[in-house]
Amino acid sequence: MSTSSTQSRGINRRFNSLQSNGHGSREGSFPRKGVVTHNEAYLYALRVAYLTYLLQPRARRTQHVPAPPTPVHRSSTSVNDLMKDFSLIRDSKSTRFPHGFMSELERRLTGVLMGREKKPEYNDATVKRTFAAFFNAFTEQSFKKRMEKDRRVEDLVLIFFSNATKELQKGKPAGDDSWKLMADRHLALFVRLISLVLKDHDWARDRPELASRLATLESKLLAHDQDLSSTPTRNGPSAGTTVEVVIPLSYEVKDMPLVQVVARIFGLTNTQVQSDINKYKPVWTEKAALQDLKSYQTYLNLNSKKTLRSDDFHFDEAYDSWRKGEDHDLSQMMLAIIQSSPELAKSTPGSNLPKFNRQMSSPESGDGSYPENTGRVADLSERSSYVIDQPVDMSTLSSGSQSPVSSNDDENPFTFIPPDPRAFYRFILAEALTYDLNDSSLQSSEPTADAPAVKLFSKQSTELLNELGLRWRIHPVSRMVLSLDVVREKYIDQEEEYTLDTLDAFFNFIKAQAPESKKNQGTMNSLLHDRTKWIVTDTALYQQILSALQEALMRDLYNIMQQCYEPKPPNIGPIMYVLKTHIYDDSSFSKSQEELDAFSGALHEGLQQKAHDKYRSYLEKHVPQEQQSWEFFHVIELGKAATTLAQKIQKRYKKNPEIMGVNPLTALVETILPLYAEDARDIVLRILDLAQASGEEVPIEDGFALYGELVDIRRVYAEVLPKVPFPFPIEASLAEFVWRWIRETESSINDWVDQAIKQDQFRVRTDNPQQIPTEEQRHSVSVMDIFSSFNQIIDRVVQLNWDDDLQYAKFMTALAKVVGAGIARYCDTVEQRFTKEMDRLSPEQEAAASQTKQEKWLQLAKDTWNNKDKIEPFQFFPESFVKLNNIDFAAHQLDKLEHEVNVDACAAVIQSHALPVAQRQKKTNNYVFTIKIVEAEDLKACDMNGLSDPYVVLGDEYQKRLAKTRIVYRNLNPRWDESVDIITQGPLNIIATVWDWDAMGDHDCVGRASLKLDPSHFGDFLPREYWLDLDSQGRILLRVSMEGERDDIQFYFGKAFRTLKRTERDMTRIITDKLSAYIHHCLSRRTLRNLTSKGITISTVSNYFNRNRPPQTTQAPSEAEITNALKPLFAYFDDNFAIMNQTLTSTAMVMVMTRLWKEVLVTVEGLLVPPLSDKPSAQRQLSQQELDIVFKWLQYLFDFFHAVDDETGEANGVPLGVLRSPKYFDITTLNFFYFESTDALIRTSERMASATAARQQSQRNRLSAPAALASPAFGGAAGLMGGLPSTRRSKSIMLSRNLGTMKKAKEEKWKEAQADPNDDMILRILRMRPEAERYLKDRSRQRERLAANAAADIIVKQSLMAGGGRMTSNLPRR
Repeated sequence: MSTSSTQSRGINRRFNSLQSNGHGSREGSFPRKGVVTHNEAYLYALRVAYLTYLLQPRARRTQHVPAPPTPVHRSSTSVNDLMKDFSLIRDSKSTRFPHGFMSELERRLTGVLMGREKKPEYNDATVKRTFAAFFNAFTEQSFKKRMEKDRRVEDLVLIFFSNATKELQKGKPAGDDSWKLMADRHLALFVRLISLVLKDHDWARDRPELASRLATLESKLLAHDQDLSSTPTRNGPSAGTTVEVVIPLSYEVKDMPLVQVVARIFGLTNTQVQSDINKYKPVWTEKAALQDLKSYQTYLNLNSKKTLRSDDFHFDEAYDSWRKGEDHDLSQMMLAIIQSSPELAKSTPGSNLPKFNRQMSSPESGDGSYPENTGRVADLSERSSYVIDQPVDMSTLSSGSQSPVSSNDDENPFTFIPPDPRAFYRFILAEALTYDLNDSSLQSSEPTADAPAVKLFSKQSTELLNELGLRWRIHPVSRMVLSLDVVREKYIDQEEEYTLDTLDAFFNFIKAQAPESKKNQGTMNSLLHDRTKWIVTDTALYQQILSALQEALMRDLYNIMQQCYEPKPPNIGPIMYVLKTHIYDDSSFSKSQEELDAFSGALHEGLQQKAHDKYRSYLEKHVPQEQQSWEFFHVIELGKAATTLAQKIQKRYKKNPEIMGVNPLTALVETILPLYAEDARDIVLRILDLAQASGEEVPIEDGFALYGELVDIRRVYAEVLPKVPFPFPIEASLAEFVWRWIRETESSINDWVDQAIKQDQFRVRTDNPQQIPTEEQRHSVSVMDIFSSFNQIIDRVVQLNWDDDLQYAKFMTALAKVVGAGIARYCDTVEQRFTKEMDRLSPEQEAAASQTKQEKWLQLAKDTWNNKDKIEPFQFFPESFVKLNNIDFAAHQLDKLEHEVNVDACAAVIQSHALPVAQRQKKTNNYVFTIKIVEAEDLKACDMNGLSDPYVVLGDEYQKRLAKTRIVYRNLNPRWDESVDIITQGPLNIIATVWDWDAMGDHDCVGRASLKLDPSHFGDFLPREYWLDLDSQGRILLRVSMEGERDDIQFYFGKAFRTLKRTERDMTRIITDKLSAYIHHCLSRRTLRNLTSKGITISTVSNYFNRNRPPQTTQAPSEAEITNALKPLFAYFDDNFAIMNQTLTSTAMVMVMTRLWKEVLVTVEGLLVPPLSDKPSAQRQLSQQELDIVFKWLQYLFDFFHAVDDETGEANGVPLGVLRSPKYFDITTLNFFYFESTDALIRTSERMASATAARQQSQRNRLSAPAALASPAFGGAAGLMGGLPSTRRSKSIMLSRNLGTMKKAKEEKWKEAQADPNDDMILRILRMRPEAERYLKDRSRQRERLAANAAADIIVKQSLMAGGGRMTSNLPRR
């Protein structure tokens, strides 16, 4: 590895290379005979692997030895004689098999071979074997063509017999005729199979002669079948024995596992290796292996250079221990060879054979032996060629004349041991390691928290290396050191496969080389850690390896640390781990503290210089030389580069901030941050000056990006230099960029909403049209898109992390206004589309529109005579319901957004920084008027049926349309209950025009009324109610309230929520209006009359002309009749609810049902009493019987809408809290007053009115609205519509800023309605009493006087609060 980069960074010391490039060598111990070649290493590895195969334990098998065969007499001399019976048949057709027989026979034969044949006699393995031999010949195309042409059975029989004879003769000795009986039996089974095919297809009936001959042939063939059944096997008679025999060696590579390993390591095919084995098989024998051991033992006894000597060890005790273990292993290995090849004992004198020596197995002898080798030989006994693990006496084995020793040490006297075992072992080890690391099929080890996944030696390579080490008598420590030396060489040479993970894995691998035997595990660990037992060569080589690795790792560490400021520097963790765990912690390595200190100093200086160079490169790269070319982008890029680098370094070295005593982050930030702070200040100020001088605007995104970078740098700057202020007022300089972005967003919000709606098909989001959508799939994409846009614009400001709370709160307030505008746009557009879909003409209406006036009159008369009501179920579009789901989804998303923005906290911040009221500058205020079009009464009839289809249009004095209500069909006393918001800066005249809707042609004007909206009249922000007389006939009721539009985040969210809920209510009302006609039809007085009179009679008709005549008493209807009267309505509800349930969400479904329940209550209320007014009503009071029916209907409908499951008892419909509304309680209380006398009702009304007046007198300081302002529109029924104006601002925008406040306000409204009863229901009953006309007018005037007095008190109070009796012109702020 090059050290040029290290020298260039100013390191004072020089990392020296290894002093010796070669391995430490010892005098005369295994001298190297030149360089080891690839072929030499391959041949020596191959011969050891082959020897392992020769010496492996032989497998055995059980073999049957038959008794001498006995002659068998057959019924005929050959099959040809048996087939002569077929030639005697005169009719050749009867002997031929039919057409199609061949394919059926082939299918049956296939079933036999596949084991699907039901007949048990065909399941025998020998039968399947003979049938398979015949099947191969049977399926040949030439044979099949010939057979299909001739169709002779005897040809099939002879071909089967021929193939069966050949198959059964295999493996039989000469003279064994037992197979002949087996051939007859198998042929008989084949003939039987032919007969079965003929019978199964009813071919035997047409060929009786052929079937008879086949049966005769089968019986002849089975004449000797009893002989077969008496034998224990299918291969001979019952006499005979079984013996175990040794399976002979095949000498094929496929049976030699270690030979295959050698082939793979050296890149050879099995064929090439087989050729080498065949070539050297006469030389590589067990005898040659035994001779090698004898020669090795002789050299060992002679203290020759060809074995280890005492000079190779540090201490004589270590040599003696090794020598004893070596003698033991040699005895084991010789005895294993002789046991594998007993014939070798014949060529060796008995006195020279190794013998069992019980004395050597004593504990005393065991302590002095070399236990590692003993344990390893025993450990490898199962997978190697050595099967003996007994102490053997080698004292009697002489190598005198049997193993002559050459006097020339340079000659290799061994067959299996190479001339330089260490060199050959090292070469083969390197080849095996390279192969295993590149072997994709070798699985890596499982990664752990301490070690990554690595690949080392495979199990096969480990077995081969163990065989080589044992056969070549290489010291165990030498194997360990040599393997580490290979890895050291490969790592320093920077080969791709040898990484730090590989180096670490090898250190762990060699440290874990302990035998599996527990009794020797401690001894092996002692050998690895006790360096006194190592040979001198291994100790020197190991020290050189550690020194070389330490030097290489330190160079790598310095080079890596010089790259620590780069985007993706190498990881120093593995280097530090290897240095500490495997180098510094090793007792064989000695480190110098002075060298380490010098390294740390040089590294710190190098990092500082690198940081300075890095910043200069950033400056040159991102900032041009010309000042006129400077832009925010350049400062941003420079800051981004510096900040990103500092953050990366901090995160990168968070756990280990110091490397060899050096902190990379400190060296970086101390260098670049002061430089950047100065440069950024000068550049930004210069850019702003140039932009101001040229009149150009810096792009908004550049300002945002600049702010983000400057804030990040300021944070890091404060951490590093906490006492030095950052020299740049960031928020004050860049706030204008945020305001510009908000203004651009506000101008684009409507277009975003329009595009989202344009691309939406308003369908449920299911993959399959037949799939039932889930709750999350029942809204369409447009509402998701717009709220995705809302979240993006909010997140855009949030992500700035603006470090000024007041400015941030103001930003959020402006964005809340933008969101409110987008929601208002979405609601308006979606509601227009919804209304258009719901107002479409039905087919009957389109047909009626095309009729002439005369045809319309004739149809009306006909329908009247037939008592027919034109009520058809409305066909809802699924898209309409999806729009309602969208509004409900939008309300929940807005509520979620309101919580995420933390609206209350923003409002609190602004309020805390607000100036006192006296110091605030006066500005033009906007006022929000909320006009609720409640109802109208006594309208002019404009249609031929004597009714009208009224709707209201609100416009200003400039004829600009402000709002339009829905259409209420066939009604002269309609109720709309629809609201609209109107924003104005001063007084505004509005005109309410009531129109009659016509399907075709122009709509008719029913009447007009006007009202002036003056903010000065609503200074208390309390609601007013106005009865406006139309210029034609009738009057209309408007409820008006006002709020000052404020630049307040809570106000904007409340306004958006109210827009959504109002749209939701209007759309729900439109849906229920389509169903209300049938509700009115079923819950009508005519239905009551039909129940009580049970049909149309003369008295019933006369009642139409004399309504004041009391009804005649009739028999009360039964419970079933009352229930049946509502069944059409229930069926109508079920049909429509089923349609709605397919698309509407559960929340929207309950909302629609709730609205329908309200419509039911209004209808029932209309049956009982007329609307509230100061005029008498022509409506007739119900009888007791009719009243009972109505209340039973109410209970049935209550249970229907509550929808309690009979099995579970769970309510699936409208909740009880909604069903038991204030109107429901008002209706139920009618029973107490309905039949009381007029005088009693008047007294009760006066008592309740007095109590109400007393409560209002106690709250006089909260009253509003002088009578003069309400006159003349306030006259008449204004007092009857609830007494004095309510002091509660239930419709305030501030109470609608989220779903929680809206729910709370609704609950309080219901509680107030129940806690503050009034006499409205009594007054409505009195309208049906003509004698109470005067009292109704007196009560109206009384209420007007009370309201005027209360309003006068409010005016006086406001004047006094303004000071000096002067009326204030500014509306109070909340």
